[in-house]
Amino acid sequence: MSGKKQRYIRIASLVTAGAALATVTAALAASDRPVGTTSYAPVAATTSFASVRQTMEKAKPAVMQRQQGVLAERYDLGDKPLAGVKMSRGKAVQEGVRVKLPKEVSWQQLAAMGSEQIRDKDLFPKGFMPLPHPNHPEGGMLFPKFHIDEIRKQTGRDLTRFDLDFDLPNHVLPEFPPAIFLTTRPDLGDVSQGKVVTTQNFFELFNGILNPKQLEGLRLLLTPFPQQQFNATSDRRSAEPSLGVSCFDCHVNGHTNGATHLVGDIRPQELRHRLDTPPLRGVNIQRLFGSQRALKSVEDFTEFEQRAAYFDGDPVIATKKGVNILERGSQVHFMAEFQELLDFPPAPKLDLFGKLDPAKASESELRGQTVFFGKARCAECHPAPYYTDNLMHNLKVERFYKPQLINGRLASADGPIKTFPLRGIKESPPYLHDGRLLTLADTIEFFNLVTGVNLTEEEKNDLLAFMLTL
Repeated sequence: MSGKKQRYIRIASLVTAGAALATVTAALAASDRPVGTTSYAPVAATTSFASVRQTMEKAKPAVMQRQQGVLAERYDLGDKPLAGVKMSRGKAVQEGVRVKLPKEVSWQQLAAMGSEQIRDKDLFPKGFMPLPHPNHPEGGMLFPKFHIDEIRKQTGRDLTRFDLDFDLPNHVLPEFPPAIFLTTRPDLGDVSQGKVVTTQNFFELFNGILNPKQLEGLRLLLTPFPQQQFNATSDRRSAEPSLGVSCFDCHVNGHTNGATHLVGDIRPQELRHRLDTPPLRGVNIQRLFGSQRALKSVEDFTEFEQRAAYFDGDPVIATKKGVNILERGSQVHFMAEFQELLDFPPAPKLDLFGKLDPAKASESELRGQTVFFGKARCAECHPAPYYTDNLMHNLKVERFYKPQLINGRLASADGPIKTFPLRGIKESPPYLHDGRLLTLADTIEFFNLVTGVNLTEEEKNDLLAFMLTL
C-alpha cells in the first residue's frame, strides 16, 4: 500500500472516530495536499481598486517581457506569408515551421527517437509544450489590440486591460474582420460586408436575411454582459467600470479573433489550460462543446458559458459581479439558432463527399489526401466530410517531457481533448486547444512526432497542400 493511501485511510479513521478537529487538521497537513487548498476565489476585496491597479500597472512591463521571452525562446515569430494562399477576405496564411528545434537534432532525427529518449535527453521542442497565458497566475479574457480598437470605435466600450496586453503578433492570428457564411443563404457568400458585426450595425446587415428569432439571437450574442475582468465592481481589470464582454468579442463575426483565456473547469490555477478561442463556424455539425467538458449541445454551451467561462467557473464570484442568467426557452434557443447557421467557408476543390475533385486538385494536393487518409492516420480522428469524429482523444503528450513550470503554467498531463473540425482550418490559426502551434506546418511536425507516423519531407509538404484545400 502506498504511503499516500495510508495517510488518507488514517485521516478517514480519525474522522470516523470523532477525533478532534486539530488532530484531523494535523493529519491533513501530513498528506500531499496542503491545508488551505481551495477551489474558491476570495469574495471580498481587501485592497482598494486604486492600489491594485497601481501595483499591476507597475508590474505590467516585466510581466509582458517575461512572456515575450517565452515566445522568443519557442518560436520564429517573423511575418512570412505563404505565397498564393489567402484566407477568405485576403489575409495571408503564414508558412513554415515556426517551432524552434533543440540545436543538436533535426526533425528527422527527433522523429526517429522514442518518447522516453526524448524526455530523458530533454529534446522535446519547447514550442510543443503547453503554452501559458501571458500572466498565468492571473489569467482572464484578453483581446488583440485590433479588436479592442474596433469595439471602442463602434460602441465606446473599452476592452483594454490595465495589467496585460495580448502576446501573439497579429500576422499569426485569424483575419479581421472575418467573413460570415450562412447555411441558409449560401447564395450570398460572405454576408459581413467587410465589417465587424456589433450592436451598432447588426440590424442593417441582417434584416431581411435572418428571421426575427435569429435576429434576436444575434443581438444577444453581441450584447455585453458582466464578466470576471470586465464588470462594474472594483474587482475588475479595466480602468473604468465596464458593461462586460459579449460572446462575439471572442467569436467575432461567428468566427474567432484569437482572443485567449484560461479554461474554467480545472483547479489549481497552474494546471488550467490556456484557451485558443475556436471558431463557431460549423457548430451545427458538432456534438461536443468545451475542449474537455463534453457539453452535448450548443444550447448547453451558450447557457453555461455565461456562468462558467465568464467567471472562471465560480458561481459565487458570478453573483457578486452580476451574472447574466439566460432564459433557456427563448434567449438560449434564439442564440443557439443563429450560431447553428454559421457555415464553413467554401472549399471549391472538395466534392459532395468532402474529398478532392481530381479535376480541380493539383498532384501534390491529391498525394496529400492519400497521406491524410493513409500513412499519417489523420482521418482516424478527422474523417470527411467535416473532418471531425465528434469525440475526445488523449494524445498523452506528457510522454515526451518531465513536468515543469513554464511562466506559471505547470506542464503535465493534459488529458482528453475534443476533436476540432478541420474544414476551413487555414483561417483559424494558431492551433491546438491552447494555441501552442502557430502554423499548419507546425501542426504537421507535432502530430508526426506525437503519433510516430514518420512522414518524409515530401509527404509533409503534400499533406500541407491538402489541408490548405479544406
